[in-house]
Amino acid sequence: MDEASQTSAPVYDNEDEYRPAPEPEPQPLAWCDGSVRIGIHTSIAGDPANALETASKLGCNALQIFSGSPRMWPRPGSRLNETDAERFRARRAALGLGPLVIHGNYLINLASPDLVTRARSIQALRNELVRALELGADFLVVHPGSGRGGDRAEAVRSVAEGLRQAARGIRFHGKSRQPPEFSDFRWGGLRILVENTSGMGSSIGARFEELREILDQAPELPLGVCLDTAHAFEAGYAIHTAAGLQEAIAALDRTVTLGRVAVLHVNDSKTPFGSRLDRHEHIGRGKIGREAFQRILTHPRLCAALAAGLPGRGFILETPIDAPGDDRRNVRLLWELAGVKAKQAPRAANGFSMMRAKRKNPKSAAKLPVKRPVRRKG
Repeated sequence: MDEASQTSAPVYDNEDEYRPAPEPEPQPLAWCDGSVRIGIHTSIAGDPANALETASKLGCNALQIFSGSPRMWPRPGSRLNETDAERFRARRAALGLGPLVIHGNYLINLASPDLVTRARSIQALRNELVRALELGADFLVVHPGSGRGGDRAEAVRSVAEGLRQAARGIRFHGKSRQPPEFSDFRWGGLRILVENTSGMGSSIGARFEELREILDQAPELPLGVCLDTAHAFEAGYAIHTAAGLQEAIAALDRTVTLGRVAVLHVNDSKTPFGSRLDRHEHIGRGKIGREAFQRILTHPRLCAALAAGLPGRGFILETPIDAPGDDRRNVRLLWELAGVKAKQAPRAANGFSMMRAKRKNPKSAAKLPVKRPVRRKG
């Protein structure tokens, strides 16, 4: 064998080179199809998947839940059972429910000047984020909190910094994909929504400008807004009138922009306009009124089903359940006010409610004394 043949470099065909297959393009979420999305807050008691069945039986195609007890500090590092979380995600997909909204713990107060409360709030919010990712949630709603009478600008900074600390190291989107524009959340990923407040006490977020400041001070996070109708009305936004609704929408778009308003909490108000007192009421029975909610649900810039709306925007009820069936009736009324015919809306299970009617105990009834008519003489 000659020397040239021994020293010549081997020849490779470019077609033989291994090239990893490109990652598949993400598909839009099924519930971002432009249809109206109406849900209600349901309970995870016993099993998280129960909340999904409840929402479906009430005639919803979206839902909101707590991921744990809303009035107790969670244990550090508390996680959901992996099997339960996987079953929850699979069942949700089968029922076609979306968006899935998780409401944060009521004790969280990122604006608190108390160092202990603030530290516990940041840890609790981080636990909420972890559980939301485990369940495959789309949005996590959090109240900004109260500065307890301190400087409001400092309270706003504390909220933004608390959000950053809680979210440190959290992967909100796919590993190899940059977060998309917030207004286009059809491609998945968890978002944090800061909810407007009624302005009770020294709470932050009653004015849309304060919400904008929070979002601006944490630009690296996927932040948006959850608009509560009762809170807006109680804080002084006249959404109960046609002109007032237009002004409120313009103010919202001028500050946080409508593209970042992903969820509306649809609640009537027991307290009057500008009361700054947070009291929810059944749709149409409160101070906002039925006609106002019809305008809200069919407004071309709010309704997901209309051209100028945001596909996938959820309308979530947080109304009281004073009697069995109140929940189902409120859901049905929202579909009606949204202009969706009964045959086109998800069908509710007849007679189903999260509140069960009290049953009489036959044994107790048997022990009650029998009243006999009193006979009078003469």
